[in-house]
This record gives sequence, structure tokens and C-alpha cells, in this order.
Amino acid sequence: MKFVVDCMLGKLAKWLKILGFDTVYFSRAEDDQLIQVARRERRILLSRDLKLLQRVDSQRSLYVASEAWREQVCQVIQAFGLEAKINPFSRCLHCNHRLKRLSRQNARNLVSSFVYQRARRFAFCPRCGRVFWQGTHFQDMEAQLETIFKLQGKE
Repeated sequence: MKFVVDCMLGKLAKWLKILGFDTVYFSRAEDDQLIQVARRERRILLSRDLKLLQRVDSQRSLYVASEAWREQVCQVIQAFGLEAKINPFSRCLHCNHRLKRLSRQNARNLVSSFVYQRARRFAFCPRCGRVFWQGTHFQDMEAQLETIFKLQGKE
């Protein structure tokens, strides 16, 4: 499932990428641009703007009801039955491309010696060249994911 997310929902876009969903986000975009991207790339448009959503096919869009990002993530997952398709940490948070595993040996010259000594697993974005590893922020992200999954179980 592929999404285009309007500028009001930046945190939702980030967390959909973290969960492994192909998500395009523009911090600034006109409604026409969002609609064009949604149609051209066959993406589902996610927005809190009812006037914008009235201009697209209701089966290819979703009104995001909550202002709380965790509830937004839960709504999207439930609305499209995505529970089984969640693949955390599989997309580049910068360019949205699918990450590739990177062996520890191959990461040696791409990260600082400090990171290399502490991290055990690495991933590489073939599009933008960024390298990812499980640093201190990773535990925080995992805790947020646990919260999202608990919310999912309640509803």
C-alpha cells in the first residue's frame, strides 16, 4: 500500500515509513500537487482537509480523524487492514526507498569508529546513500511502536 500524506500530518508520514509503508510527504504542497501525485503514483491520499478529500475518489483517500499521531497511525492501519504488512525499519526515513542490509564489515568505512564498535546491524539506502543502525534512538522508536501496537489491540 502506498500513501501520499498532506502537510498537516508529518508525524503520521514519518511513522508510516518507520512501519515500512511507502509514504510520500511534502512539508509544503498545494492540493493539486497532492492529488496529482496520488493519481499518478496510485497512492492513497491521507488528510485532515475535508475539502481536499472531496476532490478525490473516496476509495483512494482517508480522512484522518484524530490530531494525535499514534491514533492516526492506528486508524490508517485499521482502515486498510495493514497489520500483517507492517515491516518496521525497512524504509529510508529521508527518501522513502527500501533499505538493504549492509554487512558489518561493509559498514566499517561508512560510519564512525564509535558507531562501528557499538552497532551490530546496519542497513543502507541505495538511493540516497544513508546508513542506518540501531543507535540510542532505536530503543525510543521501539517503545513508541509498542505503544502503537497496544493501542491497536484495544480497538
